[in-house]
Amino acid sequence: MAEYLFILHTDDNEKATRCFQFAKIAHEKGHQVNIFLVDSGVNWAVKDRDGSGKTTTGDCPADYLPYLETNNVTTGVCTPCAKGRDLDEGAFLQNMKLDTGGNLIDMAATAAVFNF
Repeated sequence: MAEYLFILHTDDNEKATRCFQFAKIAHEKGHQVNIFLVDSGVNWAVKDRDGSGKTTTGDCPADYLPYLETNNVTTGVCTPCAKGRDLDEGAFLQNMKLDTGGNLIDMAATAAVFNF
């Protein structure tokens, strides 16, 4: 199976929806999936975040995040990006952990990368 890395760099609802949707699809197909949140994308790590805002296609991040969390799809959260926004790992979804740019580069070296 293939290895995929999905990078979300924005707080945009539509981009987050697509990122999480495609990560879910890839995981369901049996591929190795990693997600990495950078810049304002780190805001999606917060478990109390309202992800119910619908896109023009009628879906939303909340349609996909529970699957990713339940299936423990590894999601790295940029440490300086989160700390700069006063986000604490204790407030994250259980599959999301603070991570480093070095690990992001290592994952990108062997995976097909999708940027949102």
